[in-house]
Amino acid sequence: MLAGLTFGVLTTAHAQELKYTAGNNSWNADSLGNHRAVVSFNGTSNVARVMIPWRRRDEHPEAKRIIIQDAKTKQKITNVKTLTITREQGDICFEPVSGKGDYYIYYLPSKNEGRDNYPKGVYLAPEQTANNNWLQSVPAGMKPNTIVKELEAIDTFNSFYPMEVIATAAEKQQLLLKYPGTGYMVFPEDRQFPIKMTEDLPQRWIKKGPSQSFAGEADKGEYYSFQLGIYAKREMKNVKISFADLKAANGAGIPAAQLSCINTSGTTYDAKPFAPVVNIPAGEVQALWCGVDVPANAAAGIYKGTAIISADGMPAMPVRIALTVTNKQAVNSGFNEPWKQTRLKWLNSTLAQDNSLISPYTPLEVNDSVISLLGRKVGINKDGFPAQIQTFFTPEMTELSAQPKNIFTEPVHFHFTAAATGKDLPWKSNGWKITSKEAGKVSWTAVNTTTGLQMEVNATLEFDGFLDYTVKVTALEDVSLKEITMHLPFDKGAAKYMMGLNQKGGVRPEKIDWKWDVKNKNQDGAWIGDVNAGVQFNLRDENYVRPLNTNFYLQKPLLFPVSWGNGDKGGITIGEKGKAILVNSYSGERTMHKGEVLYYNFHLIITPFHTINTDFQWSTRFYHRYHNLDSIKATGATVVNIHHGNNINPWINYPFIEWKKMKDYIDEAHSKGLKVKIYNTVRELSNHAWETFPLRSLGHEVYSPGKGGGFSWLQEHVGKDYIAAWFVPEFKDAAIINSGMNRWHNYYVEGMNWLVQNVGIDGIYLDDVAFDRVTMKRVKRVLTQDNHPGIIDLHSANQYNKSDGFINSAVLYMEHFPYLNRLWFGEYFDYEKNGPDFFLTEVSGIPFGLMGEMLQDGGNQWRGMVYGMTNRMPWTENADPRPIWKVWDDFGMQGTKMIGYWVENNPVKSSNPLVPATIYKKNGAVLVSVASWAAEDTSVQLTIDWKALGLDPAKAVITAPDIRNFQTGQVFAKDAPIPVAKNKGMLLIIK
Repeated sequence: MLAGLTFGVLTTAHAQELKYTAGNNSWNADSLGNHRAVVSFNGTSNVARVMIPWRRRDEHPEAKRIIIQDAKTKQKITNVKTLTITREQGDICFEPVSGKGDYYIYYLPSKNEGRDNYPKGVYLAPEQTANNNWLQSVPAGMKPNTIVKELEAIDTFNSFYPMEVIATAAEKQQLLLKYPGTGYMVFPEDRQFPIKMTEDLPQRWIKKGPSQSFAGEADKGEYYSFQLGIYAKREMKNVKISFADLKAANGAGIPAAQLSCINTSGTTYDAKPFAPVVNIPAGEVQALWCGVDVPANAAAGIYKGTAIISADGMPAMPVRIALTVTNKQAVNSGFNEPWKQTRLKWLNSTLAQDNSLISPYTPLEVNDSVISLLGRKVGINKDGFPAQIQTFFTPEMTELSAQPKNIFTEPVHFHFTAAATGKDLPWKSNGWKITSKEAGKVSWTAVNTTTGLQMEVNATLEFDGFLDYTVKVTALEDVSLKEITMHLPFDKGAAKYMMGLNQKGGVRPEKIDWKWDVKNKNQDGAWIGDVNAGVQFNLRDENYVRPLNTNFYLQKPLLFPVSWGNGDKGGITIGEKGKAILVNSYSGERTMHKGEVLYYNFHLIITPFHTINTDFQWSTRFYHRYHNLDSIKATGATVVNIHHGNNINPWINYPFIEWKKMKDYIDEAHSKGLKVKIYNTVRELSNHAWETFPLRSLGHEVYSPGKGGGFSWLQEHVGKDYIAAWFVPEFKDAAIINSGMNRWHNYYVEGMNWLVQNVGIDGIYLDDVAFDRVTMKRVKRVLTQDNHPGIIDLHSANQYNKSDGFINSAVLYMEHFPYLNRLWFGEYFDYEKNGPDFFLTEVSGIPFGLMGEMLQDGGNQWRGMVYGMTNRMPWTENADPRPIWKVWDDFGMQGTKMIGYWVENNPVKSSNPLVPATIYKKNGAVLVSVASWAAEDTSVQLTIDWKALGLDPAKAVITAPDIRNFQTGQVFAKDAPIPVAKNKGMLLIIK
């Protein structure tokens, strides 16, 4: 027998013992597939016939190629004839070219087409290679003369045994005849055998038969998982499961509240009770994953109880449970052994859901009608909407100011215009009322009324500046309306820049006329503001669901908001009106009938979030690759970002399997004064996750529906109805797209907590984000607990394209910005053809209190320095940030004050607005960065306010230090023109 792991045996109709084994990647799966039958020929004929009871779960096996090899020589046998190929068995004749001995029959050969990281696994079609003379020599009706020794998967991970070995039609029919009772059967199953098929019964269940009892063994304090598999003879609707207390003979007990089923109950990612509806089509299988949260102080013994399964119109079925609790104490609830499915408990976690503050934010303070938060104030009008929003950040963004900057010229308000008169309906309000007040969140309500309408306003303001409104409009009688609009009247001083609504980041256009197009565009709002004051607004209704992003928007786009959209009548116009830049969100003519309800929900995100931490930018230098730590330290980097797809983090968004290797690496890094962050997010999930099939049992809750396909493992084991995502060829890591907002986010937060506590990670690297700010806040809390650094940097590929729905990355992710330490925007960002205002708004992070780095083609190092940006090592081969790092160190950037070209009173000004200047000022010296967006080589004259710099012009020297691959060293006279090459720039030191 071939070397490998033997899984088990079964007895076929031919009374031969068939083994399921796994080899050690002993053949080339890329050309031969992942599965083969090892057969032995012991005859003398030139024709071998074998009947292979392969019991395949894949559909249409007759449409897939059979490849046969001589086991000794690995020679491909061309004389092959397939007699009958079905899912149950294959009847095959071939020429045994070496006579007696073993032969390999590969029955799922495939090839990968498409991109390496997005493969399309294509199964090879049957081919005719046999010689006609040999075909004619095959005797009609010859008996099988070759035996099947084993069915071998290329490795254990690819094995079908035992839960994907299908029952035959005859076996299934016999089962149904033997158990004719109710409309369904129950097959209790241990956690080590996850139920994987929904349209076939496993042969294992034919042998076992249905049962109404389950026995298991758990340690004290363990979260013990098990399955109740249901086969529906006829359609089952509204399947539920309830539990009774588990009781021991000595009177000890485990309360029923400690038992649960993730398929029928749980807690959403935002801490709300969740009761999904489970329906099972006739002829299909549903796994119900159940768990017992064994108390840590439970006495050892056997605990017995009952689970009751019910469905509409069907008799309830009890399942007896006998759980033996050992004397052993589980470590960390068994979470350190995830292969036991102990972490399914995490799906319903509420960890870090509190509204506690996160540094550097300060408690909310309410004084009369004004709510104060870090650097900002929000005044509330009597109708519950903002009367005014103010910010207190200096234009330099390095400190707070005593002088406020108003964002609006008048209160935010709605207009409901009567169709009959063309006049606005007058609203009455009894004022707003606080409903809850915490340090991190204030909530209030207001009820406004007018002729025939009631408007119920519920709002919350959180410590980071997220202002959320639910606006419920109810018709008290039939009301015909010419128009419903909401006005955001921006002060011109807080409306210089804009991004969103079909606009790339930059100076706000004079006029915007935008219409809803959710099928093609992930657009429901925009950001408008200046560097030190702004607001992002988004328009939504009660049915809002976060769409997919990063190449997948078109597969799950925005849901069209019935209120704001109103067919094709809704849209947004932006333009000057009086003293304001008016954002006019309109929804058009409509009639609301008595009792009808519309939700005109919206939220406002007030920017900036905090001051810029420039010292963090100068001292925190990322090395973005798994590499030798001594070599990394020698570069001057201080933080290592561990991407996925390497030995210590091989599986995308599932860093739990090789965690011991990761911990050893991090411990060594810490001993050398380096920090380590890891790639981990939830946009997609590795197929190596232990919980893959429990998650699949949840339908589309965690995994998005889709057309399937992708890498062969996904097609062979997940089957269909999924979206294949990122693939790493080296590790054969095939990810599946996450559906968006779901309970996997609870698991994700718990997983982060576990990684901080057990592995010592110093933060995470996010490669685009598929969760919202609720999860981000929770993640930041667990990452920064107990004074852990909790560094988060966010990378985004430019989302302004068709497949991403033409959304600006900064608009898409602005709700996360309060919790980030750095931006890395990113792939497909054009640093050459876009202007300085694009850099400022879409790339730098400065208007939001952040700083960033560049990626695509290494960025433009001259332009980047105007915003304090470099790139990171060693991701882009042709751009090495070390020469710039050396300048920072030689000049002494720590403690400098950054004053950007956008600051009106910048002490150093360029004579050419297309060659702006930013300075980094300290006592006795200043570093000046100039960069060109001019169409050709040019020179600029610097106007210098020597007094503001604190320098004596008579003694000052202007030097361009020699910087490798950046500039040649030289000295300039104080009034000399500075030459600047096209698309480049200069770093000058004045001291």
